[in-house]
Amino acid sequence: MHKLTLVCFFRNYLNYCGRLCYFCATSLILIFMLRKAWWKVLAVAMLFYTFIGGFLGGVPEKPILNESIRNLYFHVAMWFGMMVLFTVSVIYSIRYLVTNKPLDDHYAIEYSNSGILLGVLGLITGSIWANFTWGSPWSNDPKQLGSAIALLIYFAYIVLRNSITDLDKRARIGAVYNIFAFAMLFPTIWILPRLAESLHPGGMGNPGFNQKDIDGRMRIVFWLGAVPGWTLLAVWITTLRLRVKIIEEKRSEHA
Repeated sequence: MHKLTLVCFFRNYLNYCGRLCYFCATSLILIFMLRKAWWKVLAVAMLFYTFIGGFLGGVPEKPILNESIRNLYFHVAMWFGMMVLFTVSVIYSIRYLVTNKPLDDHYAIEYSNSGILLGVLGLITGSIWANFTWGSPWSNDPKQLGSAIALLIYFAYIVLRNSITDLDKRARIGAVYNIFAFAMLFPTIWILPRLAESLHPGGMGNPGFNQKDIDGRMRIVFWLGAVPGWTLLAVWITTLRLRVKIIEEKRSEHA
């Protein structure tokens, strides 16, 4: 009886040690795989937190806005991320004009592409929000028109680059135009809409991000989840596109 108990004890002990070693080995492998991709995991976690907080978290009761105020985590946060990406893009364009390195040009165009993606998504979510609060998805509001003009300027940046066959000329002209597009971004989105009467918050000099419109719960989700989450996701997309572009260039060189 004692021998049987001892055998069962050692069997359970070895089983426990085996499971412990398995979990330790799995954890070490995951840590090794994710040691350079921690920010990607962070992006997924932030967006998960944004969706949970955005759809299930509490929001203040505001007339007209009601539950549509949750779109703040998507529409506004995406445009914040767009501004970050366009800023990084123009920095790389300036660097290219100084260094003349093709990699800087690649970074500039891909960050611009990701910024356009967030801008279009922000414009779509904004139109959905406007449909609930203004009664129409598009009302030719100064803010809407300015945002559309800003995105069209960046779309022209893509068209201009693709119309030039010479690589060096494309990169240099594209860099100069990217600086122009970034300079036009602030007047079309931030300055001119504030000088006119607008349905959008921020018209006639009023703050577009009124501190009284949101409470502490929304601020936490917005600043700690939505803005960095959408921005990191766009950066992730940018890195993937850059890898594909670099691989295609290497293949064309060896072809």
